[in-house]
Amino acid sequence: MTLPFLRRAVLALVPLALLSACSSTVSLSKPETLFGLLEPYRVDIVQGNVVTQEIMAQIQPGLGRMQVREILGTPLLADPFHADRWDYVFTIRRQGVPDQRRVVSVFFKNDAVERFDTEPLPSEQAFVSSIDKPVTRKAEPNLTAEQIQALPKPPKTETEVRKQPQGAAREYPPLEAGRP
Repeated sequence: MTLPFLRRAVLALVPLALLSACSSTVSLSKPETLFGLLEPYRVDIVQGNVVTQEIMAQIQPGLGRMQVREILGTPLLADPFHADRWDYVFTIRRQGVPDQRRVVSVFFKNDAVERFDTEPLPSEQAFVSSIDKPVTRKAEPNLTAEQIQALPKPPKTETEVRKQPQGAAREYPPLEAGRP
């Protein structure tokens, strides 16, 4: 083999080897992370009206449209082809918390609530705890008073050194001398 042929073969195989390495690293990590180490920040997305058990307890058959709007808010879906049905859809997407979606449908007859359909709704307290991000903190060591005293003291900073009085304390005369 000649040297130019070998050089051409190496130049052709190097890009292929690099491309195959890229495809193998993608399969090792989740698609939303960078090499399984870094996860990009995702903005919280909240859409719709939050409807809990306490809020739905206020909705009773016979309420008017305006009363329902005051309690639940403006419906997310008010279909002109189904004028007697309002749909309240709530979705939340938060990083580190499972996605949530709830749908409440209110049906009207003669501009009064006839019935409503909903899946089981959480209480307000359960809802807040379900969207709360778990905070991971490093475990702090339990130290005794003797262990705390044995810890080395950090060196004094320059500002702490300046705060200490230097030399004799000065006393200044009053700003205004006594007037006769």
